[in-house]
Amino acid sequence: MSWSMVPARALAGPEHATRWRELHHASAASPLLAPEFITAALAVYGSGREQLAWHTQAGQVDAMAILAPGRAGAWHTFQPAQAPLGFWLQRDAHARPASLPALLRALPGPALVLGLTQCDPMLMARPADSPALRTLDYIETARISVAGSFDDYWDARGKNLRTNLRKQRKRLAEDGVVTRLQLSTAVDEMAAVVEDYGRLESTGWKGADGTAVAGTNQQGRFYRALLEKFAASGGARVYRYWIGEQLAAMDLCIAGGACLVVLKTAYDEQLEQHLGGAGGQLSPALLMREEAVRDIFGARQIERIEFYGRVMEWHRRWSEETRVLYHLNAYRWPWIRRLHAGG
Repeated sequence: MSWSMVPARALAGPEHATRWRELHHASAASPLLAPEFITAALAVYGSGREQLAWHTQAGQVDAMAILAPGRAGAWHTFQPAQAPLGFWLQRDAHARPASLPALLRALPGPALVLGLTQCDPMLMARPADSPALRTLDYIETARISVAGSFDDYWDARGKNLRTNLRKQRKRLAEDGVVTRLQLSTAVDEMAAVVEDYGRLESTGWKGADGTAVAGTNQQGRFYRALLEKFAASGGARVYRYWIGEQLAAMDLCIAGGACLVVLKTAYDEQLEQHLGGAGGQLSPALLMREEAVRDIFGARQIERIEFYGRVMEWHRRWSEETRVLYHLNAYRWPWIRRLHAGG
């Protein structure tokens, strides 16, 4: 068994892209670890110092990763803020990660610590701590399993959620306001949807503090590149929700391996206040999600919907299924682990 390593930019070439794609298909095939996601992230957020590593055992590649240098002696999985998971891919989700001490020895420089960030126990089972291995809780996250009928799923939601959305729809209908869910999946639609998303996000606090997506900023370039790459293989799903003639809410999603990941959600806060008025609060994002989830159940192509953000109160209204993402630190020698843990 051995680790091999090349600069991560080599993933753009056919040899290494094929190796990653084959391992991805043989694994749980999360869209967050698809080569389209990795190459888009490297192109926009990479520093050029990242390394592509792969582990071979009995002539078969069983793990791959994109790794980036940190402080002196430390490496970690490459993970820009827009990536919900660290870029570590392995064939068997239930196996311990491939030999991390050997990987530490293979990395450039005196690599003393390797951090695998934001690991999903569904994709890599959480290993037990050991003298040279330590795991830490990151966040609790939620998902929706798409099984059975939407009506059965919806009947199992809390009464407050169902009643609240029913009242909102009734109020809109009484006011003669028509709602519409639009799904965009084509490559030539993605530039426009990112522009729309940026305008929508800029109506809220992210617009006020300058962190909203825009077609011309780094985030906008990333999401456009990402969605166009996924759209080319049928994996981009962007939901736009219209209330009357107003764009009210959007979800940017990617799909693959029977999994749909909601990457970003935005809604028009001004429209929410304007249409809510004295009749009570209007929730464009929740109205959109009800219709989108209904469509997903009806299409029977997706088995789970992943949110990957920290569990909020509203997540618990949509699902009881949660799990804890974790960080994993591997140390070249046990004494470094003890030092890092404060003794």
